[in-house]
Amino acid sequence: LSSRTSAADKEMGGTEQREKQYRAHQGFGDHHGRVTGAHTYFYTDEAKCDQHMETFLRCIDASSGSSEDGFSAIKVTALARPQFLVQFSEVLVKWRRFFLQMAAEQGQAGRAVLEMKLEVEKLQEALARLGIVTKAESQEWFMSESLGTGGTVDLLDWNRLFDSRTRISKPLLIPNRQTGQLEPLLSRFGEEEDLQMKRMLQRMDVLAKRAMEKGVRLMVDAEQSYFQPAISRLTVETQRCFNRNQAIIFNTYQCYLKEAYDNVTGDVELSRREGWHFSTKLVRGAYMEQERERAAQMGYEDPINPTYEKTNEMYHRCLDYVLEEIKHRRKASVMVASHNEDTVKFTLRRMMELGIHPSEKKVCFGQLLGMCDQITFPLGQAGFPVYKYVPYGPVNEVLPYLSRRAQENRGFMQRANRERDLLWKEVKRRLLAGNLFS
Repeated sequence: LSSRTSAADKEMGGTEQREKQYRAHQGFGDHHGRVTGAHTYFYTDEAKCDQHMETFLRCIDASSGSSEDGFSAIKVTALARPQFLVQFSEVLVKWRRFFLQMAAEQGQAGRAVLEMKLEVEKLQEALARLGIVTKAESQEWFMSESLGTGGTVDLLDWNRLFDSRTRISKPLLIPNRQTGQLEPLLSRFGEEEDLQMKRMLQRMDVLAKRAMEKGVRLMVDAEQSYFQPAISRLTVETQRCFNRNQAIIFNTYQCYLKEAYDNVTGDVELSRREGWHFSTKLVRGAYMEQERERAAQMGYEDPINPTYEKTNEMYHRCLDYVLEEIKHRRKASVMVASHNEDTVKFTLRRMMELGIHPSEKKVCFGQLLGMCDQITFPLGQAGFPVYKYVPYGPVNEVLPYLSRRAQENRGFMQRANRERDLLWKEVKRRLLAGNLFS
């Protein structure tokens, strides 16, 4: 297992800023201004979410009828109120922060996050000392979840504990670092939030079942970073159910985020322990301007890598990690969703070096319809699984999406000229060779 780069001391130092990032903010929770690279949904009511689910179901049916082993992409913000996703993300981040606090108290502040192992005995004593729970009660926690059997608990075990604790009636209290007082972890969650969670999970379950029935793989798109902890968590829960025997549900990781590698490696390790197929779509990211605007307004560190080169490095680092996982376990799959020729070349080279054959269909490629055909067609002709991303829905919703893509890809005309030059070059080659139509 490769070590993760985010150490506890670094994370604890930025706790206040991270909490600002996941704080509910009406101006951004239902906000889609300054987003040029993706379609965003504006919440109106639960009935509208049901309508979105029906559209996604029709999209799955269309994918099944148009290609073998096809994909359909969905957005969780279309299935739930975005403000709820922000609130849920905040809860997840607070729970992680509590783990880091316990790790720091046990002298592990310099370790990579996945290498932190809390000693169960010391953890139980700390929980009792803080007044969170008695030692007898915490022992029951760990016994019921079969955790800490080796005397230690890591971050993935800690997250399992969160699942069980949030299902009990007694509120889970954790310390507030600023006030020193205990506060309910789920203080912002009421009956309405519980209903929203159940409805959203039901909608995702309906979509996943339809995808499995139709032989379609379901990609859950990544969205703004302040929604993403909740979206990823819900996607992983769906993967646990549907990815037991094959890769049906694909999570999406945005490599322009500084924490992308940590997110990928953590979920890969979870899939190893639990025995399900890890499957991902890797993208660079589509919400940069909005992310930076929100960070500046709310006073937390910009979550985006500082340069395009750093994003490229992150993309290749995450991709290489998943390719290594495919080589060693064959229970992982990746869609390389990129228009970058260097990234495609990097993938092909590493597949060859690692002995991953295109026929295994563990690695596939995706580009937007009408873009980068000089990448798509040669890949398909060489036997690689390659897909075109086609916007699906009412015309009045699809056209704004396409205009945003045109804005995002300002170099589109230069690429179009390159495609034209390559096609003309190929026509001349075939004319000279006397095999124009072969």
